[in-house]
Amino acid sequence: MRELIGPCSNCGKDVYCRDGFLDGVYLEGELVCFDCEEQQDELTQK
Repeated sequence: MRELIGPCSNCGKDVYCRDGFLDGVYLEGELVCFDCEEQQDELTQK
C-alpha cells in the first residue's frame, strides 16, 4: 500500500508512506525526502 504524505520541503518531490514506513524524514517540522536528507548529512559532515 502506498499513500502520498506530501511534497519534500527542499525539492518538491512527492514523499509516500509505503506499508507503514515513511519514504523520507520529518525534521524540525519539515517533510524531507531521503535524497535531500542524505545531501544535508553530507554537507554537515564536511
